[in-house]
This record gives sequence, structure tokens and C-alpha cells, in this order.
Amino acid sequence: MTTRILIADDQEGIRSAFRLVLDAQPDMTVVAEAADGATAVETALAIRPDVVLADIRMPRADGIEVTRALAETGIHVVVVTTFGEEAYVRAALRHGASGFVLKRSGPMLLVEAVRAAMSGDVLISPQLTVGLLRGSSAPDAPAEDPGLTDREDDVARLVAQAKTNAEIAEELFLSAGTVKNHIASIQRKLGVRNRVGIAAWAWSTGRADTP
Repeated sequence: MTTRILIADDQEGIRSAFRLVLDAQPDMTVVAEAADGATAVETALAIRPDVVLADIRMPRADGIEVTRALAETGIHVVVVTTFGEEAYVRAALRHGASGFVLKRSGPMLLVEAVRAAMSGDVLISPQLTVGLLRGSSAPDAPAEDPGLTDREDDVARLVAQAKTNAEIAEELFLSAGTVKNHIASIQRKLGVRNRVGIAAWAWSTGRADTP
């Protein structure tokens, strides 16, 4: 299936660059663009894309407001921005964003963020993840040992270090599919919804610093 994407950014050059990258993927197509947040919401509600890429700072409605407006629609919102302030990241995630990617992170992370959103995951630029999650707590995680295998412990540690699935697979000599299965198993055992929950749990239990 092809993922249908709406790009919302007030800079035409950014929209064009994103369209070029995304339309080059065999499983993605850009179906609409918007130069402001209000238009992004209106267009998204009208055409129902799978994913909206929303800039954090736009006229009429910012990326957080776009995320909030689409939170109950089933449309995934990935916030893509130049600004990586922790307050923005936390606000976006609190309102249901399916990712938070810095524009300088490169085109392939943008593609991976779209795919992660479609699989129900949340991807945050590695430059932001460690700072965001260090010191976070995981209140929904089990107080007792959740029974992770040694390999699952390794995967959880690397997730907390902001490694992508591809990087985890390379470091642990696993296939990407096996890493994905491990992450699903870890989420189930911890009772968390996504890799952000895994990372928060790993930091709160001291596993993230384990070599």
C-alpha cells in the first residue's frame, strides 16, 4: 500500500525538497501541500492523508495545534522542524504526534519517521532523544523485573540511546525484522505503547548507560 502524505510548511522550498524525497520512495506519495497550519487541518480533514508532516512554526496554526486538531482522526502527524527545544518535543508528543524530526537530520530519517508512524511507532531525531528521555520516568512500566531476555535488554538499551532499527540490527548482527519483533515483545512486556516508552523505562532503570 502507498502512504499518502500532506506536507505543511510555510516555506515553498522546504515543501518542494520534502516532496522530492518522499515521492522518490516506492511506497509513498505526496497528495497535498499547505503553507499554513489552518489550511493543513482543513485539507487533511477533507482528503484524509495517512500522514501529515507539520512544521512547528507556521502562520494561522502551528505544528502543535495541527497535531491537537488531528489527534482523534486517525491521521498521523509527524512534526518536522528547525527548532528542537525540549518544550516543543514534549508538547508535540503530549498531543499525540507520531514523531518529531529535525530538518537537519537528513532525508532518510524523514522517510523512516513516516514509516514508523504508519507502523504505530514514534520516531524522534537522535539529536533530541537522549536529552529528552534522560531522567524521564516510566510510570506505566512494571515495578518488578518484566522478564526481558538478554537480547531484549540489549535492544532496549540501544533504543534508549536513540538508535534506529537499522542501527540496532547492524550493531547486534540481527535482521531488521528481528529487531522489530524484539521491540514489539519489549513493548508488550513493559506495557508501553512505543519506543519512547521503552527508552524512558531504560533510562529510569539505569539500563541506558549499560555498555
